[in-house]
Amino acid sequence: MSRIGKRPVELPSGVTASVSGQTVEIKGPKDTQSFTATDDVTIAVEDNAVTVTPRGKSKRARQQWGMSRTVVANMVQGCTQGFKKELEINGVGYRAQMQGNTLKLSLGLSHEVNFEVPAGITVTAPKPTEIIVEGTDPQLVGQVAANIREWRKPEPYKGKGIKYKDEYIFRKEGKKK
Repeated sequence: MSRIGKRPVELPSGVTASVSGQTVEIKGPKDTQSFTATDDVTIAVEDNAVTVTPRGKSKRARQQWGMSRTVVANMVQGCTQGFKKELEINGVGYRAQMQGNTLKLSLGLSHEVNFEVPAGITVTAPKPTEIIVEGTDPQLVGQVAANIREWRKPEPYKGKGIKYKDEYIFRKEGKKK
């Protein structure tokens, strides 16, 4: 029995859900998203909540049960609050700034890095050492943040690089003479 799957997804005020076949469409103040579930689960809207139930006792049906419920819950959160990842830049001369739809990164390379922000994502740089990635799709927000971090991962000796705000960098001691 899935502990995650058996809990219904509550719909807050201002959010509507409609089911047609295996497709769920969530409409909220920020966005409209849809998800097509596999044939292993049944999705229903009852009493201002979305419930997901498995259609059998097979392993695949139980796997899809919890996963489908989590995807629906993420769609509801994305349509109401959205998702956010915060990045910090550490290092002398390392900085970021937004110019239109392009994030310009100075990361100690011989050139500036121009990162094109994909559609559906908003990237802001309130300070030269902070980057905030926001959007309604948690997978896309996380992927964009990971792509930005990939340009200069934090290194363990001086801690220079791009890291998540809540990430801990294990520091190593340098060479001794």
